[in-house]
Amino acid sequence: MVAAADDRNYAHKLGITHDMVVQELGWDEDTDEDLRASVEETIGGETVDEDSDEVVDVVLLWWRDGDGDLVDALMDAITPLSDDGFVWVLTPKTGQSGHVEPSEIAESAPTAGLTQTSSTNLGSWIGSRLVQPKARPTKR
Repeated sequence: MVAAADDRNYAHKLGITHDMVVQELGWDEDTDEDLRASVEETIGGETVDEDSDEVVDVVLLWWRDGDGDLVDALMDAITPLSDDGFVWVLTPKTGQSGHVEPSEIAESAPTAGLTQTSSTNLGSWIGSRLVQPKARPTKR
């Protein structure tokens, strides 16, 4: 079955490699378990949750319409992020319950100090990759 091979590529599509520290935010009953399993298999361990104090390489932010203020969520997501880390905002595809308009992500990212670089199809979810500008002001 082709879908099974695609499932294994989720982590690869997200730019996640072995030994990366990945934080997962916004998990709920509707999250894609195949995607989650692909990430954990690739990194060789479990993702860390919002209570972790670790510096992380990647944040997976599951986001649905009605989850609140995306700018606030992104500001929280970048707090533990390493200088060259990135955020994936994972939203339900068009027609799915909780679908978020791409314009909401495009408008929220710069306010949170992030730039959208790409998006990718992840089954019934869409991933939008956000990065921090290279010349970042010093954290206070």
